[in-house]
This record gives sequence, C-alpha cells and structure tokens, in this order.
Amino acid sequence: MQSLEIKGGLHLKGEVEISGSKNSALPLIALTILSRQTVQIDNIPNVVDIKTLTKLLQMLGSEAHFNSNTLTINTKNINKTVATYDIVKTMRASILVLGPLLTRFGHCDVSLPGGCAIGSRPVDLHLKALEEMGATIEIEDGYIKARAENGLKGADIFFEKKTVTGTENIVMAAALAQGKTRLFNCAMEPEVIQTCEALRDAGIKISGIGTETIEIEGTNGELLNIEKIRVIPDRIEAGTYLVAGAITNSEITITNSEAKHIASIIEKLEEMGFSFKIDNDKITIFPASIIKPVNIITAEYPLFPTDMQAQFVALATQSNGTSIIEERLFENRFMHVNELQRLGADIKIEHNRVIIHGRKELHGADMMATDLRASSALVLAGLVAKGSSRVHRIYHLDRGYQNLESKLAGIGANIKRIKGIL
Repeated sequence: MQSLEIKGGLHLKGEVEISGSKNSALPLIALTILSRQTVQIDNIPNVVDIKTLTKLLQMLGSEAHFNSNTLTINTKNINKTVATYDIVKTMRASILVLGPLLTRFGHCDVSLPGGCAIGSRPVDLHLKALEEMGATIEIEDGYIKARAENGLKGADIFFEKKTVTGTENIVMAAALAQGKTRLFNCAMEPEVIQTCEALRDAGIKISGIGTETIEIEGTNGELLNIEKIRVIPDRIEAGTYLVAGAITNSEITITNSEAKHIASIIEKLEEMGFSFKIDNDKITIFPASIIKPVNIITAEYPLFPTDMQAQFVALATQSNGTSIIEERLFENRFMHVNELQRLGADIKIEHNRVIIHGRKELHGADMMATDLRASSALVLAGLVAKGSSRVHRIYHLDRGYQNLESKLAGIGANIKRIKGIL
C-alpha cells in the first residue's frame, strides 16, 4: 500500500498541464476492436485504468505498445472473445468491449464489471439495447453471454436514462451492424462526442453527434479504417486542479485544457467569487476576496458533473457561509464526507444532499480514500488543513490521475508519496 502525505497551508503558483481524458481514451481503445489496421492514439494518460483495458485487449490477442503518451494497438489477430473476471472486476469501463466484440465476432462472454463503489451502475441499458438489435443475452456464473451469430441488426433504441458508457457501447456495436440504428436520449458528454467523431472519421455515416439523437449506418460486418486519434483533455482533471487553486485561494494556470468542456465548473467557481482568464488552451484562476457558499445539483452534461461533486464539497468547507450540494446521479457518493469530518469539516448528510458549513478550520489527519474522485477531494482538503495529513489507499487516485503529486508539487504543494503505509 502507498499513501500521500500532505503538509497544508501553502499558497500555490504556476502552471499544470492537463493530461488526456481517461474517460475518452477508454472507449477509443475499445473502438480499435473494429479496426482492420494498426491504430495510434496520442495524448493517452498514463494511469492504471488505461493499462488495465490495454491488458484486457492483449489477453484477447491484440498487440499493443506504449511510447510516452502514445498507444499503438493492432486488434487484427484477436482470437479470444472472453473478458475474464480477474481483469474486468477492477474497472467498470471494461464493459466497453462488449459491443465491439459482439458486433465483430457475433459472440462474446464478458464478466460483469467492477470499479468504484459509488452506488448502483447497472449495465441493463447496454444489454437491453443489444437485445433490441437481435442479440440473445444470458447472465451465467457472473458473465454476460452475448450471441448474435447472424450479426446485429439496426434498430430504434430509447435509453430509459442517459448513460455514457451505454451510448458509447451501442454506437460502436451499431457501426458494424446491418442497416440503420437510431439512438434516443443519448449522453452528450465530450467523451461520447469523441467516440462518435472517431467513427465518422473512419468512414461511418453518423449524424446527430453531440445531440440526444444519434443515427448510425452500419457496415454489415466490414471492419473500419481507423487511423490516428488524439485524446481530448481530461475535463475532470482540469476541474480538480482549478479547485486546488480555489481551495488554497491561489492563482494557478492549467494548460492543454478545453474551457467549453468545463463551463459548468467555471460557472460555479465564479459564483463563489473566483475570476478567470481564458487564453486558447490556458485557463487561469484568480483568488477570491471572499469565498462565497454555493448550491450545486449534479446532473448529466452539460450541467454540473457528478465527478466534481466531492472536490466541491471539500472546497465548500472554506467558503464564507453554508453550501448545499445535491447528488442526483449516484446514491452512494458521499463516502468522502466521513473522511473530511476527520479533518474537522462541519458537514451533514441529508438523504441525497450534503450541507456544508464553511469557514471551519481544518486540521491534518489520516484519511482513507474510497473511490477515485473522493480521493482527490481528500488531497484537496489536505492542501488547506493545518499540519500534516495522510491519504491512504491511493490506488484509487492512480486509476485516473497522472502524476498527481508531482503536478501539485510543481505548483508549490508540499506533498509526497510514501510507500509501505497502510
């Protein structure tokens, strides 16, 4: 086990380069299953989740090579269609291989996925959509056994609720299906858009990109010509570092960022009194004279992202008043609250919302990370807590943040990784 030790109370200053989006890179890696040729994906973040999905594709028979932040992958010789529990259990996004494997080979067995324990995230919507495209689905011994020996067929599919991985999975499945597929109530996140754009650039006739209704004309099994792809910046990492500047009331700049992807985050920070300068891919946050309280409701893109909820809970502890943050997407995503209370935070949970009384002085303590985004919230709190804090179980952080401690140290934080600490 490893931990992060943070000595708080320092102001930050400087630039942080934002890595490529983990949540965009993952479906793009799965997308290579549909390619007839070697695919180069640039701006890949060097995080555990990327390595996990790449390892899964290698286990299926793909060839893959990392070089700095570039992944080169060839799936031509895939000879297995079973995604085993041992690897899928660690990351829910492994479900993204289901659609591509089924549409290419007509059969696959994919273990039910694992990942962060933030509440129910069923894959029912994926399975229902595939059944509507002609697949037969059985759940047996913890595996999704999917069959479409005569190929998937285009269909009209309505998602009962917006689902990011569900939209990505079915868009990829539809790419090699027979005929036209229309998807309604689609997720509109930038990561979904990039998957659709990669299909379009590979020759797929696809319309409605970035809207709730996407239409895809399948190739009837013909593999795609997918060439070079560059992963978009990670909007959650960008938001996290902006909150690092906010919680320490410091001026910092993030680079390699896309302001339009984080408009809702910037809007809430402006409500709290912070100001910004946006210059192409650079975003600078300036200190607030008074950090104001904030009210937030998480929702699907383009509204406020659930993946930034924990970070704003930490930030709200430093506001001049009472903030209310309501979580509407996941029912078990306040596990960071108990850990923040160990620092002295005045936070109360009421059903699906938290009430945070700000201007409460935080003091360093040991904290236990419970999921990826909660981990970053604990680190942020440690930046302003008096004395020394330790965040344990940081393998959660390593799943989604590249070089977090070195990036924070580069802008003045006193943070280091400690080995052998439980």
